[in-house]
Amino acid sequence: MDQHKRIAAEAAIGELESGMRLGLGTGSTARIFVELLGRKVAAGFECICVPTSTETAVQARELGIPLTDLDACPNLDLCVDGADELNDALELIKGGGGAHLREKIVAAAAARMIVIADRTKRVDVLGRFALPIEIEPFGAGVTLGAVRALMARHRKRTGDARGADWRMQANGDRLTTDGGHYIADAFFGRISDPETLASELNALPGIIEHGLFIGLCRRAYIGGPDGVEIIEQK
Repeated sequence: MDQHKRIAAEAAIGELESGMRLGLGTGSTARIFVELLGRKVAAGFECICVPTSTETAVQARELGIPLTDLDACPNLDLCVDGADELNDALELIKGGGGAHLREKIVAAAAARMIVIADRTKRVDVLGRFALPIEIEPFGAGVTLGAVRALMARHRKRTGDARGADWRMQANGDRLTTDGGHYIADAFFGRISDPETLASELNALPGIIEHGLFIGLCRRAYIGGPDGVEIIEQK
């Protein structure tokens, strides 16, 4: 799969123009894109970039990629990121790397968002991958209970949904995001109406953000054994 991610990243590099203001995603596929961008910068390519995580920022600095933040550069030309799942409507589940809040903020600040992925991330219906939900630590248990109640209603509608629980670190502590929040991974199963589910989650107090990205991605480069397939937003 790494080779399929790489050819997708190489295809996305073709979209870059000198002087661009770029948003840099987080995760294994985005890391390959940042590596390729670093090579271009070393060869004289000019750009300014906003990273979506501490992890991406560290990698970019090591490669000599110029960085800024959204306060200094609020309007980006392009955001390039990976996805944990995507469908043909370019609706996404993101957040496997725990950076979906900042990824969504950066994607919304960009004129265009493109996704790079290997073909295993493409699905007919979202929901095979757990939906990450970022939660404020204050009253976190109450908020997780509200998420579970929502999942129970979802189960009545779809017959699916397997549960939600905190994402944990290897040492047994709850994972904490760069923003200081917790993440619950919610297995909703088939998400046939992502827009409605997104609205229901947005209505729950205590939820900072969730991993459903709807209406943000404009193009996806999907790497596979036969090369790269491009999906455009309809």
